[in-house]
Amino acid sequence: MQLSVASILKESAVRHPDRIAVVDGDVRVSYSSLWLDVLRFAGRLRARGVGPGVRVALLLPNTADFPRAYYAILAAGGTVVPVHALLVADEVAYVLRHSGCRAIVTAGPLAAVAKEAAAEAGVDVLEVTTDGEPLESVEPRDAQDTAVILYTSGTTGRPKGALLTHGNLVLNAGVCAQDLFALTPDDVVLGCLPLFHSFGQSCAMNAALRAGSALVLCARFTGPGALELMAAEGVSVFMGVPTMYHALTETAEHGADRPGGLRMAVSGGAALPTALLERFEAAFGTVVLEGYGLTETSPAALFNQLATGRRPGTVGHPIWGVEAAVADADAEDRIVLLAPGEVGEVVLRGHNIFAGYLDDPAATAAAVVDGWFRTGDLGRHDADGYLSIVDRKKDLIIRGGFNVYPREVEETLARHPSVARVSVLGLPDEARGEEICAAVVLRPGATDTPEDIVAWAREHLGRHKYPRVVRLLDDLPLGPSGKILKRELKETCA
Repeated sequence: MQLSVASILKESAVRHPDRIAVVDGDVRVSYSSLWLDVLRFAGRLRARGVGPGVRVALLLPNTADFPRAYYAILAAGGTVVPVHALLVADEVAYVLRHSGCRAIVTAGPLAAVAKEAAAEAGVDVLEVTTDGEPLESVEPRDAQDTAVILYTSGTTGRPKGALLTHGNLVLNAGVCAQDLFALTPDDVVLGCLPLFHSFGQSCAMNAALRAGSALVLCARFTGPGALELMAAEGVSVFMGVPTMYHALTETAEHGADRPGGLRMAVSGGAALPTALLERFEAAFGTVVLEGYGLTETSPAALFNQLATGRRPGTVGHPIWGVEAAVADADAEDRIVLLAPGEVGEVVLRGHNIFAGYLDDPAATAAAVVDGWFRTGDLGRHDADGYLSIVDRKKDLIIRGGFNVYPREVEETLARHPSVARVSVLGLPDEARGEEICAAVVLRPGATDTPEDIVAWAREHLGRHKYPRVVRLLDDLPLGPSGKILKRELKETCA
């Protein structure tokens, strides 16, 4: 079956030519103008030999040039390799070499790193240009052809390149736009998530453009700046990670004007503490839909949905066309499904599952077993089919022979009136194997001591669960997608 991710923008340009597709500062680009820009840059790429299967990297900030380049590469038949914006030149060069990219498209403050990496890897450096002859038509691609290679951060060693197909991404964008978020051409979506990341790329950019909505880009997120932008542009749908929800809620609760017209907020990328969800909904008078997915699942896999109901503290039900189950985490070479209520590894199968890791059949075979993708996350289903993510399998703390799930401890500590943010991890302990440590950022003006936090936790958690060690920090180390960098945090807290 022929299918191209480029058709997402092409079809919306036909249906909504004069509507605004992208807002980038003072620049407003209509769907017809954006598509013409894409075809012109695709013509340039074709003249440089970019065609079916040719890989081109992107190292671009959240500007209108990102969708221009992204869809142009796809329209020419190429494969997009988005590059993490915080990598140093050596790391970018590794991605370029491993993926076999022919060129890298870059601009602005990221250009220096891109040029250094390109010189090391021996590839061309390109800028987005929108002059010249446009490509006459989109290069036909098969639904099973690779559209995008996204490099996962990984926990050890070099990152792996996850192969996402045109079918993966087109279906994920359609399900997000229609079934999950009910986007329309009248919606305005805030695109503050990094577009090189799967959440921002698929759920925000591809879904918004699939629906004919306007995508308002935000290159650098801050709570006050985002609120101001939301009010100025009439944002109706906000998509963010928990750290963004925290920043917006803190800003709103300290008296900042709250934008009207926000009909929905979408959370993903990391677990959203229930206490923060409740504070955000109260502050903004809207509903938060929390979902779950991974790079390898395109990314949306489960969501609290308008059609199937929502239950705060869970990630809802599988999206259309996807199955989710809980399996025995210790049975690595086969899938043994568990009953509702039992904790095990979350496994998924459906149209969203990636095609494997680039040039790594062993890693692919370990990740996809009996047709199920092993997520590495621990979860449980309740009697109504809602899935709760208990924790990452690798983050499980075993204290004195008892299993302790950091997320459960974090959810409890997040309700402490002085705690702004918290992350829980295990530290080596000779007597108990591991000791529970809570890294805490206090709310402004709070004067609690570590001993105060420990005493409060002792009253609200079981004896084997409460943290004996509390580290008060000014901030938590975060990656660009808003996830807490636990390896770095463990070094800080040790």
